[in-house]
Amino acid sequence: MVNLKTFVKSKTFFIYSVLVHILLSVVVVLVSWNFFEPKIYNSMIRNFNAVKTGSEDVVVIVIDNKSVARYRWPWKRELYGKIFEYLSAYTNAKTLGFDSIIVTPDLLNPESDIRFYNSIRDIDNLVVGFSLSQSRYENFEDGELYNRRFYEKFKVNIKDERKKTPPSVYNSIFKLQPSYFDAVKYAGATSVTLDFDNYIRRTDQIVSLGGDKYPSLALRMYLLRNNITNLTLYDNKIIAGGLKIPVFTSKFGIQNYVHYYKLYPDSDCTHKKYSAIDLIDSLDALKKGKKPVIDPAEFNNKSVLVGMNASANGVSLEDVLSTPILPKHPGVDIQATFLDNLIHNEFVRQTEIWQEILLLVFISIGAFLIIKGRSFLKSLTMLTGFGVLYYIFAVVCFMHNFAMSVLTPLAVLLVTMVFAYSYQFIAEGRHKEKIKNAMGKYLSQDIMKNVVQNIDDIRLGGKRSYVTVLFSDIRGFTSMSENMSAEEISVVLNEYFSEMEPIITGYNGVINKFIGDAIMAIFGEPVQDINHPVNAVKCAHEMLKKVHQLQGKWLNEGKPEIEIGIGINTGEAFVGNIGSEKRLEYTVIGDTVNIASRIESYNKVYKTNFLISSSTYSYVSGIVDVIKISEVTIRGKTKKMDIYEVLRVA
Repeated sequence: MVNLKTFVKSKTFFIYSVLVHILLSVVVVLVSWNFFEPKIYNSMIRNFNAVKTGSEDVVVIVIDNKSVARYRWPWKRELYGKIFEYLSAYTNAKTLGFDSIIVTPDLLNPESDIRFYNSIRDIDNLVVGFSLSQSRYENFEDGELYNRRFYEKFKVNIKDERKKTPPSVYNSIFKLQPSYFDAVKYAGATSVTLDFDNYIRRTDQIVSLGGDKYPSLALRMYLLRNNITNLTLYDNKIIAGGLKIPVFTSKFGIQNYVHYYKLYPDSDCTHKKYSAIDLIDSLDALKKGKKPVIDPAEFNNKSVLVGMNASANGVSLEDVLSTPILPKHPGVDIQATFLDNLIHNEFVRQTEIWQEILLLVFISIGAFLIIKGRSFLKSLTMLTGFGVLYYIFAVVCFMHNFAMSVLTPLAVLLVTMVFAYSYQFIAEGRHKEKIKNAMGKYLSQDIMKNVVQNIDDIRLGGKRSYVTVLFSDIRGFTSMSENMSAEEISVVLNEYFSEMEPIITGYNGVINKFIGDAIMAIFGEPVQDINHPVNAVKCAHEMLKKVHQLQGKWLNEGKPEIEIGIGINTGEAFVGNIGSEKRLEYTVIGDTVNIASRIESYNKVYKTNFLISSSTYSYVSGIVDVIKISEVTIRGKTKKMDIYEVLRVA
C-alpha cells in the first residue's frame, strides 16, 4: 500500500490532483451546459436582450378566439381568401406571409377552396409556408418527380461557397394540395429546430433536400421585400444583398441564433397583432362603402404574417412553441421575429466551442495562480470580484446581442477555488509536516506536539509539576575523545543516541536535551503519566541493557567499549517555556533537576551505573533491589541525603 505522506510529497500527487480537477471540471461543464445554461440563456435573453418590442415593419394577423367565435371551425378557406384580398387589394403591404400548410382539399366545401385559390392566384407578394419531413416517400419515383416540380417553381439562386456540406436529415416534402401549389408563386420553409429542452433559440435560414436548398419563410419574404434574387452561402455567413447573416451549419440546415423582442402590453405577441375577423369585417365594410374596422393604411410598407392560434368553443388551434420569451409563444409571431431580425440586421451571436473552452482554461489557471500567490482573504476577495465582473460583462454582452455561457465559467471558477484551496491546504499541511519533522529532530516529538496543540497560546511561563528527571552520561568520554577523530566520535554518539531515544519515548519519557555526551529526560510532563517514577526506573534499566548489547557490537567493530551512568530524582519542578519572546525553550528547572544531575555524577565516585534518590525509591521500592548509600553530601545542599544503587529491576 502506498504511504500517503510519501504520495503527497511526490510530483505524482500534483499531476493526479490536476487530472482530478480537469475531470471534475469536465463533469461540471457538461452538466451546466446541458441542464442549467439553457435556463440561464432564457433568463438573460428575456431580461437583458429583449428590451424592445418588435418593430412596426412587421405585424401579425391571427385567427384567434375572437375569429373562431364568429365562424366556427373548421373554416371555409374562402375566409382565408378574404384576409388576403383585403391585404392585397386595399393595402400597400410590402410582403405577405402565410404561416400555414395546406396539403388536403376541403371535400365538404370544394367551391370555397376554388374561391380561395382564385383570390391568391394574382397576389405577387405572397409567400406561403411549406415543410420538409425526415420520412421517405411511399413511391420514390413520384416523390422525385414532385421534388423536381417543387424546386423548379420555388427555387432561389443560392451559390454555396462552404468548405463542408454535411448531409441533410430531410428526405421528403409535405405535398401541397395541387390547386394550392399551382396558385401560389413563392414558398418558404416554416420548419424550426427545437433544442433538447424543446425551446427555440435558433432558426433554420436555409434547409436542404438532397442537393436542393430552400430559404425559410422569413428569408424568402425578406428577399421578396428587397427584390433580392441571389444568395451566397459561406461557412459562417449568408450574403443576401447588403445583409450578412451570421450562421452555422447543422444537420437540420443553415441556422442562426434568434434575437427576440419583448411582448406588447397585454398581448401574447412581440409584434403588433390584429384579429383575422377584424380584417374580414373590414373587407366587407369597404365593399359596402363603409368605414372599416381597421384602416388599410396601417399595413402600408409593412410585412404581414398570417397564422392561427385559437383555443375556444371546443376548438384547439394552438400553434405555439416554447421560446425564451414565452413557454407558449404563437408560431406566427415567432416567424415574424425571424423576419424582423433580417429586416433590421439584429442577430444574436454565440461564442464558439473553442472560445468557451479557452475561457474556461484561462479562468482555471488564473484562479489557481491568484490563490497560490496570495492570502486566503485577498485571493477570495479578488476571485469574488472577478465573478461579479464576469457576470456584469456577460450581461453587457447579451445586451449587445452576444451570447455566452454565464453559469458555466462561474461554476468552473468555484470548482477551481475548491481545488486550489484544498491543494494549498494539503501543500501547507505537507510543508508544516516537513517543518515539524525537521524540528522534531531538534526537539522532542512530544514537546513538538504540545507546541502544535497550543500554537495560539505560546508564551513565556509554565507551571509547577511533579516530575521525574533522568540524567545519563558516558563514562570516560573525555579520554575517549583524545584517541578518536571528531567523525569517529560522532558515529558512536549518533548510534548511541539513536538507540536510547526510542527506549525513553517508549516509557513516556521526553528527551529535553542532549548535553554533549549526556541525556536529560523528563517523565510526567508534557506526557501525562501518574507512574512516571516507575517508568523512569524501568527506562534506565533497559537503557543499561541496550548499552551492554552495544558493547559487544562495538568491540567487534573495533570501537571503544563505553559505559554509562544514570541518575534519577523525583520531585516538584517548574515545567514550561523560558527564554525571551523571540527565542523560547521548553524545559524543566529547579532543585529536582539539579539533584538528578548531582546524583548521576556520584556514579563516578561510587563506581556505579545506576543511582536514584530517596524520593524516587519511595515509589519503586517494590520493584527494585538496591544498596543504600547513606548520608551523601549533595553540592549546594546543607542537608545530607540517602541515595540508592539499583541492582535489579523486577
